[in-house]
Amino acid sequence: MKSYYQAVIIGAGASGLFCAIEAAKRGRTVLVIDHESLAGRKIFVSGGGHCNFTNRTVGADYYLSQNPAFCISALKRFSSVDMLDWMGKHNIIYHEKEQGQLFCQGPAQQVIRALLDDCERYHVQIAFKTKVQNIKKAEQFEAMTNREVIVAESLVIATGGLSYHALGASNLGYRVAKQFKLNVVSPRPGLVPLQLSVQENSLCEKLAGVSFLVGVCVREQSFSDQLLFTHQGLSGPAILQISSYWQMNDVLEIDTLPEINLTEYLKKERLQRPKKTIKTCLCELLPKRFVMAYAQNKKWIDQLLTDCADALLECIATYFHHWILHPTGTLGYTKAEVTLGGIDTQELSSKTFESKKAPGLYFIGEVIDVTGQLGGYNLQWAWSSGYCAGQFV
Repeated sequence: MKSYYQAVIIGAGASGLFCAIEAAKRGRTVLVIDHESLAGRKIFVSGGGHCNFTNRTVGADYYLSQNPAFCISALKRFSSVDMLDWMGKHNIIYHEKEQGQLFCQGPAQQVIRALLDDCERYHVQIAFKTKVQNIKKAEQFEAMTNREVIVAESLVIATGGLSYHALGASNLGYRVAKQFKLNVVSPRPGLVPLQLSVQENSLCEKLAGVSFLVGVCVREQSFSDQLLFTHQGLSGPAILQISSYWQMNDVLEIDTLPEINLTEYLKKERLQRPKKTIKTCLCELLPKRFVMAYAQNKKWIDQLLTDCADALLECIATYFHHWILHPTGTLGYTKAEVTLGGIDTQELSSKTFESKKAPGLYFIGEVIDVTGQLGGYNLQWAWSSGYCAGQFV
């Protein structure tokens, strides 16, 4: 048995549903297929269940790709302002958090419901629990599934990356790309906690649950945000952000007091309260558990400020402003929020998202080598790429 559609989208996530709706608005017959039983499972868990659906500030600088300019066109054609208009039309109330991050006031299910309502309004068909077993192309694409053979004029791959395996992640998109001779930039986990050596991780285990503001730096990239110690290593927004830029053998530098010049602070305290100890000063600025664990073997920790020369204060400041760590790896795809790498953008049109080698074959969303920073950028890429491809499939 065969079913015929003008556009078939594999993947009922953010980019896939958005693409399907846009294509259906143009009068195309559209089918979305997904091997899971529910739509938008990553939307559901995003933003702690409140869907960090975009950011006030969206631009190419917030994305990683071997071709940094690729995302510019799509982000302009469907911007964060356009997404806010979409939210308004669907009566979804949202609010802004730090650094321009925009979240649903209520549960993320509102966004999924709005997408499914639009699918129904524009007659998009959705087939869940439908697994693609093979794809071939003669005059048209044929997708052999566990249910039937689906024939399509246009085939859109919106299968996402390898992160969140428990939510149905698969490598189907990469396999399809390789089948049609498209280059794939080697995938790796992004926005993911970092592991440390056994010696360095012993400190993390002692401090599990402690969190505070830090500055983190790898090579030329830096972020200022919260760090969280865990039993497995380092996490928190600052670490997740820098993890996408960290590569094996890179040194991680952490400023535990990014908003304070510790040398000047200690000198000022020495003038005003000379009988104060270094430990007391530091514990007023940082969590006591961290200070005592990080500086437990330092002779100066209990010294009075009045007994500390300028050189010692500068040494102490360097110790806290330039903490050097040597990550040994990440916690992998099971803890990663996104997948770096993917379909090489040189293989695709930045206007239509169509493959240059296989006409009628499109790739959108996370499966492409375009990965956003933390803060709503990855969902915005899903909306933007899905919208743009939907104008052409």
